[in-house]
Amino acid sequence: MTKTDTQQHPWRGFALRVGGSAVVLALLFRFLPLGQLWERMRHVSPAEWLLVLAGYMGAHFIGVTKWRLMVNLAGAELSWMQAARCYFAGLFGNMFLPSLVGGDVIRAGLGLKLGRSRAGVLLGSFLDRLLDVAAMALVAGAGALLVPQALDERSRRIFWFVAAGLALAGAGAMVMLWLLARRGVPFKVRRKLVKLRRAGRSMARRPQYVLLAVSFGLTMQVTFITMMAVLSAACGLHLEYRLWLFAYPLAKLSALTPATLGGIGVREAALGALLKPFGVTFAAAVAVGLVWETIVAAGGLLGGGIALAAGRGASPTNTATEMTPGVGTTDEPR
Repeated sequence: MTKTDTQQHPWRGFALRVGGSAVVLALLFRFLPLGQLWERMRHVSPAEWLLVLAGYMGAHFIGVTKWRLMVNLAGAELSWMQAARCYFAGLFGNMFLPSLVGGDVIRAGLGLKLGRSRAGVLLGSFLDRLLDVAAMALVAGAGALLVPQALDERSRRIFWFVAAGLALAGAGAMVMLWLLARRGVPFKVRRKLVKLRRAGRSMARRPQYVLLAVSFGLTMQVTFITMMAVLSAACGLHLEYRLWLFAYPLAKLSALTPATLGGIGVREAALGALLKPFGVTFAAAVAVGLVWETIVAAGGLLGGGIALAAGRGASPTNTATEMTPGVGTTDEPR
């Protein structure tokens, strides 16, 4: 592959993902009554939209604290402002990268430049994403228990998809642990693995803070679900809260597939399929999902602005005055 091809490859991938989202949305608009979609969407007042956006951004500020806690437990030693810069840059990147985890690459990449320990940033970011997925699966499972009729054939397939994803993640973690324990790998590789092992041990010594991060993750997901319920009511679709506990996490997990741009289109289709057994028309569910996409897009743009502001307000390099003593260096994170 030539240099020109290499440079163009990311743009081809971006174009394919945009095309994927466009195809899914075109199919939805082709087979759904546009009048019903617009009728639902226009019910949302500016005040209600801004309220949901504020709740959405508030949840992501909790996410900054959670991500910083995880990477600092592993030794990254990022200040809160640096963590906010990384986190919100990733949130902005979600608008242009595949699935909802595309921004994780930007977040971790910037963290590698700002953090004291690269291994800490990588391991902490990986485990932070695992915690998010586990929190969504836990909330969805709780919702399924509260809504017994939720487990129809379609929903069971989605549950199996989630279970398979978690199993693959667990298998990957086991392989990582196995590699860390090996002694026959090349020295250069072993030296890098030792850094990861040290980061893992640093986290294992303070499990109470990992549990705190889990509680942050659950709080984030419940906040997102609450905002989705508020938005749904604003659209004229009044559902029991327990239905959103079931449907929202699974729809969000479906958006992890890298076929579209930020999960656009896939999430709306999944939401319509999940709510259909409860008497919700596909058009009504998709309308709520499309309005939610405007919240996500606005949040991404705000995230980009926050990342720029945080970058101007903090030094590009770590200094002793910027470091938060404790996380990664002592037993008490601050």
